[in-house]
Amino acid sequence: MPPRIRIISILICIILVTYVFELVRRKHLNEEYSIGWLVTGSLMLLLSLSDDLLIWISGLVGATLFTSTLFFFGLLFLVVICLHFSIRISALTNHVRALSQHIGILYHEKQVLEKQLDQITGEPGASRLNSF
Repeated sequence: MPPRIRIISILICIILVTYVFELVRRKHLNEEYSIGWLVTGSLMLLLSLSDDLLIWISGLVGATLFTSTLFFFGLLFLVVICLHFSIRISALTNHVRALSQHIGILYHEKQVLEKQLDQITGEPGASRLNSF
């Protein structure tokens, strides 16, 4: 691999790993998500440092350029992370839907109880709890 590309890829990997650590330290990124970024940054750094490993993997993948191998694995990681986030978003969407339905049921039950209390006391609106 040409020295300039090697230096650039090493710097990018070091900056990525350092930035992920900083994001976790400042609580902007959860540890569960940082693992993937740290593993990817470390593997890319390993590939950038080791010519023999990069040559072997490039031959295995069928890439003619070493940089193509690095970009291939970067793209592969992005596809995996997008799939992971899609799964998480789907789960969170289902969770929000269930919570909204529970809130709707509770609100309806609150209104029924207020009507019953109004009928018992005979004063409409006297029993109003905090409404939305």
